[in-house]
Amino acid sequence: MELGLNHRTALVTGSYRGTGQIIAKVLLDEGAQVLVHGMEAEQAERCVEQIGGGIPVTGDITNDAGAVDLCEQCAPHTVDILINNYGVADGGSWQDSSSADWITAYQKNVLSAQRMIQHFLPAMEQRGWGRIINLGTVGSSRPNARMPGYYAAKGALANMTVGLAKAVAGTGVRVNLVSPGLILTPEVEAAYLRRGAAQGWGSTWAEIEPHVASEIPIRRIARREEVAALVAFLCSQVADAIHGQNIRIDGGAVDIVT
Repeated sequence: MELGLNHRTALVTGSYRGTGQIIAKVLLDEGAQVLVHGMEAEQAERCVEQIGGGIPVTGDITNDAGAVDLCEQCAPHTVDILINNYGVADGGSWQDSSSADWITAYQKNVLSAQRMIQHFLPAMEQRGWGRIINLGTVGSSRPNARMPGYYAAKGALANMTVGLAKAVAGTGVRVNLVSPGLILTPEVEAAYLRRGAAQGWGSTWAEIEPHVASEIPIRRIARREEVAALVAFLCSQVADAIHGQNIRIDGGAVDIVT
């Protein structure tokens, strides 16, 4: 399928690592010009080397000054696609998370996206075309007892996405939320390998994954490449009728009717 991204420029926040890096690579492979974002310059530069392309940009988007720095570096480029991938699932509980911890979670997972949207949206509306994809979590609709500040912030991001989709009606800008469940990252694999060995599940991921995914209908957890492929599809013209949606990619683990 031709996604038609050859003449588009995408900014992927937090693309120096993890799922964001895979998203940047997939968009690059689809022909888009990709602005690879790191919180620090060396992070972005290293990622560009690893994925074989892209333009490194830097800025701490958890505060206004850092967001301005990033936007100034992006200024020579026309950002058609904004992927608000950056976010941090800091630990914490109802017992030990302070007010400052909750505010930090909001800065990292909500206001980091809000700052980027407010900067790039006006030009998208003026051109009559744009894509804004926010990266959430299935926890925005089914939160856990742990990490309350994180899940509350991601819930706010989901709410913000729907409100923004209404605000841009008729402009040619499309806004959606992609909400992964458990994703196979090196960190997740390493953690479950330790747990699996301790519980006698085996010593390889092939042996351990069936136990990890025993309650997931597809009997495995999502891959980062699958999340990136969904994001790329939503960026394309063929997804033009998909707007204001919270699209879960979790192998069917969240069994709710919406």
